[in-house]
Amino acid sequence: MEKRPNAQDYDRLLLNDIPLIDVRAPVEFAQGAMPAAHNLPLMLDDERAQVGTCYKQQGQQAAVELGHRLVSGELKASRIARWLESSHQQPEGYLCCARGGMRSHIVQQWLRENGLEYPLVTGGYKALRQHAMQVTETRSQWPMVIVSGNTGCGKTILIRSLPTGVDLEGLTHHRGSSFGRTIVEQPSQASFENNLAVTLLKISPVEPTTLVVEDEGRMIGSRHIPEAFREQMLRSPIVAIDDPFELRLERLKNEYFRQMIEAFLSVSDEESAWRNYAEYLHHGLFAIRRRLGMERFQQFTARLDEALLTQRKTGSCEGHLAWLSPLLKEYYDPMYRYQLSQKADQIVFRGDYQQVESWLRSIND
Repeated sequence: MEKRPNAQDYDRLLLNDIPLIDVRAPVEFAQGAMPAAHNLPLMLDDERAQVGTCYKQQGQQAAVELGHRLVSGELKASRIARWLESSHQQPEGYLCCARGGMRSHIVQQWLRENGLEYPLVTGGYKALRQHAMQVTETRSQWPMVIVSGNTGCGKTILIRSLPTGVDLEGLTHHRGSSFGRTIVEQPSQASFENNLAVTLLKISPVEPTTLVVEDEGRMIGSRHIPEAFREQMLRSPIVAIDDPFELRLERLKNEYFRQMIEAFLSVSDEESAWRNYAEYLHHGLFAIRRRLGMERFQQFTARLDEALLTQRKTGSCEGHLAWLSPLLKEYYDPMYRYQLSQKADQIVFRGDYQQVESWLRSIND
């Protein structure tokens, strides 16, 4: 096999989802990683911590020697076996550590001693991360159109259907409201930003285009939108979806109740799934209890509990409308109307879902 050179064409790596064997410690990987990376560490967290302490107290040489003692024998052999397996499965991939330094070079050398030449990312994760941030900074200057609309208007569905749509809620694994949690944990802030950069690269690698973004607050769950991107959102034109109330209810019924219980059932036993599903709905109401007022919050909670019993017994989620319908009318809709009224001069088009979709598809034709 021809020896491949180490890589520093970061656009190519990110744009093409080139597999990365990330050999950093799990704690580093959890703090931020690239979308196509998977973690096969040279050292685990406790091993890395020991080497770090040794480095501070005794210097680099002693730390390197300790690292080789910690990862030796059968432990070293098992890790090499995993790197070899992954490398053979992903022959187009690269090794990656924090800065493209000692750890990826050590793994590269051990693979070479086992008959495999496998390249690394020059500059490592830090260089890729810096490049990703620059991608987002540059593309944040591209024109945007913001999609607004009442809860249940299908904004996210529309964004996902458009070739230039940027699905911030999908990237953060959160739907952006008090009921926005999903069964997937939110990525770290850095991983979200990295994923956003890759999304922007894929929408248009070179030529500027008009991005379509859902109207969001500064935070989506516990993740914040990068400042440059958020600033461009705030000064961009807005299109507003005005859909009938009953249609919105039907979408939310499917999203909050049918899809969520199916998702919980897909990852755990029935008892745990229903317990987690109930906790998810209760958490959503609890988060806005002060704005609802305690009396209304308690009324909605009682209706929610009744609806949960009925849904589990019969499979029907119609009972949830007893609290969801007034929640929309008394809380979400007034809040939306007020927020949109503050940006009335930015609205360039209004219509139902189909009309807004047609208008948006025409802007990049």
